[in-house]
Amino acid sequence: MADRWVALLLRTGTNKEKQNVIWNIIGSFCYAFASMVLSFLVLRIIGKEQGGIFSFGYSTFGQQMFLLAYFGIRPFQVTDGAETYGFGDYLHHRYVTCLLALAAGAGYLAVSGYSAEKAGIIFLLVCYKVIDGLADVYESEFQRNGNLHLTGKSNTFRTFLSVGMFLMVLILWKNLAAACMAAVAAQALGVILFDRMVIKRLSGIRWTWNRDRLLPLTSETILLFISVFLDFYIFSAAKYAIDSCLDDVASGYFNIIFMPTSMINLAAGFVIRPVLTCLTDDWNQKKFQKFTRLLLKISGMIGGLSVAAVLLAWGIGRPVLGIMERLLGEAYEGSLTVYHSSFVLLVLGGSFYAFLNLYYYVLVILRQQKVIFGIYLVLTGLAAWLAPRLVSAYGIPGAAWTYLSLMVVMAVGFVAGAWILTARTAAQKK
Repeated sequence: MADRWVALLLRTGTNKEKQNVIWNIIGSFCYAFASMVLSFLVLRIIGKEQGGIFSFGYSTFGQQMFLLAYFGIRPFQVTDGAETYGFGDYLHHRYVTCLLALAAGAGYLAVSGYSAEKAGIIFLLVCYKVIDGLADVYESEFQRNGNLHLTGKSNTFRTFLSVGMFLMVLILWKNLAAACMAAVAAQALGVILFDRMVIKRLSGIRWTWNRDRLLPLTSETILLFISVFLDFYIFSAAKYAIDSCLDDVASGYFNIIFMPTSMINLAAGFVIRPVLTCLTDDWNQKKFQKFTRLLLKISGMIGGLSVAAVLLAWGIGRPVLGIMERLLGEAYEGSLTVYHSSFVLLVLGGSFYAFLNLYYYVLVILRQQKVIFGIYLVLTGLAAWLAPRLVSAYGIPGAAWTYLSLMVVMAVGFVAGAWILTARTAAQKK
């Protein structure tokens, strides 16, 4: 039975490249869509305060701990075409970072001052996200091995399994802690079924590892990790400020109007992920003109999607927010439409974030970790100073302005840095 299931997952048909693109889109959409709607559904099923706790734990603090487990290694692993490190090295490194993430999450919650109930729920969500971080090392290897379709399938089926179990328990028992426990168990099962069992059937996977290689791997990726960790803090600085300065209800509302930014990033990911290996190969083979043309083409596509998203947010954002209020129930009437202007600002900020992600990957391909780190270090200081001040003074609109301001500054840094270094490196290598 297990062999038959794995064989079904491995099946690609006659056009593997097409299957890679299709399943990457399906998997990315399912993962991002679930992340967007879960906060909304929790608000609808068990109320504002519990919904706000879930939103902060799932999309903010839990995701921050996911990034500690993830360690920023995915772009490094995927672009390690020469296999400087084998899968066994990446896997055992991930075991260590996952344990660190669980310990860091528990340590923070122990001194957070949260109630026992809130801390317990958030820790369960940390566990859920850390398991997601473990799954990523398998899915990165699928992509490096030329089987991006397996990454998409894993994302799709793990999401359906864990989210389905979460919602079933939440609807039946109206207990958020019990639903989170069910989701954690389903997530662990998903990694076994859709990642570990599958990768064992692939050829060309180097399972051997050496403990002495873990430290060099850490050294080569530490700046990427710190950069990605700081990136998410910058991305979420407004949410942290709301959790600190406002209340759980405000966290829930802000996460709902923040949801479209995930759709923009999802759409950008559809464009970026499939061309990463092409960009890497063009650069490594010194095909600089081809590299530049492809980069400009992808930039134009993301720019077009961004303009469309902002126009839609301005034109139909208020009616959409009104529909969401009605779906949530009478108690939420007027609670979201009042933030229409903030909604538009967040969509605009999300557009800048999607754009800068492309150039983040470009700097990774160029192996310019120090430049990435420098940009994030400056923005982290700005975020820590700006977010609490604007949120304390203006509430949710202040949070929206915080997010937009940070994304604009960060985008300018990445785009300028990437083009300057691309031109300089290409000139030196000719």
